[in-house]
Amino acid sequence: MTIKIYKRFFGLLSGAFLILASCRVGKNYERPPVPVPAQFAGIPAGDTLSIAETGWKEFFTDPVLQQLIDSALRGNYDLQAALTHIDAAGQQVKLAKAAFLPKVSAQIGANTSVYGKNTLNGLSYQAFLGVDHLEDYSVEANLSWEADIWGKMRRQKEVALDNYLQTYEAARAVQTTLVADVAESYYNLLMLDAQLGIARSNLALGDSILQITRLQKTAGDVTQLAVEQADVQKQAAALLVPQLEEAIRIQENALHILTGAMPEGAIDRNADIAQIPLPDHLEAGVPAALLSRRPDVRSAELGLMAANAQVGAAQASMYPVLNITAGGGLDAFKASNWFSIPNSLFGLVGGTILQPILEGRQLKTQFEEAKIAREQAVIVFRQSVLNAVGEVSNALVTNDKLKQQEQIEGYRLSTLKQAISHAELLFRSGLANYLEVITAQGNLLQSELDYANIKREQLSSVVELYRSVGGGTK
Repeated sequence: MTIKIYKRFFGLLSGAFLILASCRVGKNYERPPVPVPAQFAGIPAGDTLSIAETGWKEFFTDPVLQQLIDSALRGNYDLQAALTHIDAAGQQVKLAKAAFLPKVSAQIGANTSVYGKNTLNGLSYQAFLGVDHLEDYSVEANLSWEADIWGKMRRQKEVALDNYLQTYEAARAVQTTLVADVAESYYNLLMLDAQLGIARSNLALGDSILQITRLQKTAGDVTQLAVEQADVQKQAAALLVPQLEEAIRIQENALHILTGAMPEGAIDRNADIAQIPLPDHLEAGVPAALLSRRPDVRSAELGLMAANAQVGAAQASMYPVLNITAGGGLDAFKASNWFSIPNSLFGLVGGTILQPILEGRQLKTQFEEAKIAREQAVIVFRQSVLNAVGEVSNALVTNDKLKQQEQIEGYRLSTLKQAISHAELLFRSGLANYLEVITAQGNLLQSELDYANIKREQLSSVVELYRSVGGGTK
């Protein structure tokens, strides 16, 4: 008889479950419209090649730079923190998966109830059982399971998985930025090395001109003012030396910190920034590819996907919840009969459908807030795409214009080198005055410093283009 009752009970629950299970809530994610141009400026339509597909070890060929990037990927604390977020999100995924499983608990109990002889229970136990107390010994296991009728737990699992993938993409975004920061810092260090060499060379040139000026002053060809002007020009070059040495040490410290090392000691290097080759072709691909190549854009979209799933979970919370419970074990009022089977066996099964009615608008508010959060996530996603396209476009423009600047500054520098050589010869022979020499020397110094800076900006623009198209993740 009992088995028939259980079968009828489970039959009714199954029927109710099948009816309600057809009413899942929440929409599956669909990418919102994101207007992106068909191509970047100056890039042929349909050219899908991108330097983002090139690994950083192939893109950056300088051995010292490769070693610095490798150290940063292993030791940088920002990247390590981002990786711990992945581990934490992975635990939430496991928790969401476990929600589909029934909850099982077990307990063992033993208690004694003693009633007064003047109480109804006391008189009853004495009359019928011949005892003045009641013992109870039990061991039981209980099972509780919530049926995912509306897909709430499925949506919660989607939220957890999307959040996990979002932290993964966020870590990849940290990596791309880290690779770019190390490369730019290294190129900046090489520029400072070049400028320090320029300052020392000009200091030597200034000293030579000062000596010539003093000799001419002794001969009566120039005044003391010429000597003072030549000395001032020399000190201007001398002042640059400690300034650049300070900047070099600070830049070395910054590179040490990026790699997770204490800022101690110099960084061994022998590269000349003027000799570092620039790529002939820098393929940026098509703007639409940024949606899959840029980790920060992927992270923003995964945040949107999680927000979309959260809407479904919040909506499902307002609908009925079906809970099925079952339990069984051994129970006896004497310890000697505790494990007497089957007489001590007991079992129970139950099912409830709970419908929230008045929750102080809490569930409705959570649902509305989830929809607003989804709209905010759409805005964040679209903004991330817009920023990505803008960064790539800016990097392409900068790279192109810096090539023109490098050509102009290179021609200017070549002219100034000839001018300072001619000016020094004319000055020695008395055919040029000291102001012409000092002016030519000052112009040459500034032009050499500017040229080194342009070379650094060219390399930095290449690094920025590599980062902006999603390079540096492999």
